[in-house]
Amino acid sequence: MREFRAYSVAMDDASMVGLMGRVTGAVGPGLVGEVIVRVRGGAEHFLAYPATPKERIERGTVVMVVEYLPPRTVYVSAAYDA
Repeated sequence: MREFRAYSVAMDDASMVGLMGRVTGAVGPGLVGEVIVRVRGGAEHFLAYPATPKERIERGTVVMVVEYLPPRTVYVSAAYDA
């Protein structure tokens, strides 16, 4: 009989940085925002902070991950100029 091994798939810093996501809860100074990012064959929610401290990013904005702090925190910036 064949034995199956369970293992977890871990994301490292390099694999998260550069991924695109969408803001689902406003990101800005004094706020803990939320973004949804497509990873590991699905979409996952992460707590989000702005990469530029005074920047405010509204709900629905497409963002890019510029820093990842495991397990569920990202720093983001708007992917496109407004």
